[in-house]
Amino acid sequence: MSDWSPTSWKGKPSAHPADYVEGPELDRAKDKLANLPPLVTSWEIEQLKQHFSEAQRGRRFVLQGGDCAETLADCREPIITNKLKILLQMSLVLVHATRRPVVRVGRFAGQYAKPRSSATETKDGVTLPSYFGDLYNRPEFTPDARKVDPELLVSAYEHAALTLNFIRALVDHGFGDLHHPEYWDMSFLERGGLPSDLRAQYGRASVELGEAIRFVEALGERTVEQFTRAEFYTSHEGLNLHYESSQTRKDAHTGAFYDFSTHMPWIGDRTRALDGAHVEFFRGIANPVGVKVGPSMNPADLKEIARALNPRDLPGKLVCITRLGADHVEELLPPFLEALRGVRILWVVDPMHSNTVKTQGGYKTRHVDQIFSEIERSFAVHKASGSWLGGIHFELTGDDVTECLGAGIAEEDLSRNNATACDPRLNYRQSLELAFRLGGHIRESFRS
Repeated sequence: MSDWSPTSWKGKPSAHPADYVEGPELDRAKDKLANLPPLVTSWEIEQLKQHFSEAQRGRRFVLQGGDCAETLADCREPIITNKLKILLQMSLVLVHATRRPVVRVGRFAGQYAKPRSSATETKDGVTLPSYFGDLYNRPEFTPDARKVDPELLVSAYEHAALTLNFIRALVDHGFGDLHHPEYWDMSFLERGGLPSDLRAQYGRASVELGEAIRFVEALGERTVEQFTRAEFYTSHEGLNLHYESSQTRKDAHTGAFYDFSTHMPWIGDRTRALDGAHVEFFRGIANPVGVKVGPSMNPADLKEIARALNPRDLPGKLVCITRLGADHVEELLPPFLEALRGVRILWVVDPMHSNTVKTQGGYKTRHVDQIFSEIERSFAVHKASGSWLGGIHFELTGDDVTECLGAGIAEEDLSRNNATACDPRLNYRQSLELAFRLGGHIRESFRS
């Protein structure tokens, strides 16, 4: 690693079309970021790597979820609380089904950048830069809003810090206390429009888990604090390397470089070129790193990327997040598993991105049945290959949006509350229903 530094990526080509104008404004923003406190700690990052190592061996299961693209305006109490609630409730269902600890990784406190398929957008004959997320520019279709602004680097950091501070305050004061999972729903279940049978299933699961916790504590095996406190970790796509590298520094205790903007960054399907800037940057940090694996990737290339990002084959270091599409899993996934056979990988499925369609009304959407189909087929392929699928990656929100089809949402409902900043997300009811379907599927697969 003698040829690596937090800025060595600048000598490599970048596949991301949005960038800043080099100059004093960008320098000031990066200097400020470099001198602000880290958002996360090295011991939290190392703990997550240990959890991922256990998930690779089937001893834990990873639930990763949150917004497709956070906005600075959504840094508000009810929005953050609702996202935590749905992740807690989904994890409760999965703990109950799998009888394994669930690692909760939120797509929050940093998911402010979004890759786009086109660098520009045209409306009524006017062409402007695309909206690349609040880390780069603003969504309003005006020349000023779409100008890439370096000051947003600092604004994003500040909002990420506020989000993390609130999350930690909630968790530290019992919001995720597994002693009382029955308190997590309240009116939230009613407002989510959850059918009575799913509400009853959730109620039974919460009561059984609470009883199990109290039983284990009565045996004196673990302390109350160790057993009942829900942990949360952060993740985001490391798209903006100015932001990531400015928060990267050498840890005084370990001597390793960490990206302190998040616990787990990932490289997107558009920016994972082996000789590109993103692989160059992420090969040098000690964080666990994810790589999105789409239909256009070659298995041999993935093997080379794995070697570049984790040359020592360390456990818990590399996460491969497949996004292949429900209709292509059986064809495309086995060659990837074969190419990386014997390599330490945490395999996670993202059933969202390659199942996106556009309706006649012009709405981007995804269907719950297709999402579950990719999950189900991915489990089957892993099992047939002697591999282990250790996690799920969802785009979701705890709010009652109408962006994905199924579980009570028809095509005519999509316009009712379509509030996404970019891609369609599962709403509360859809997320919890998928958790129950997933839990049931995992439970049955364990029995067979």
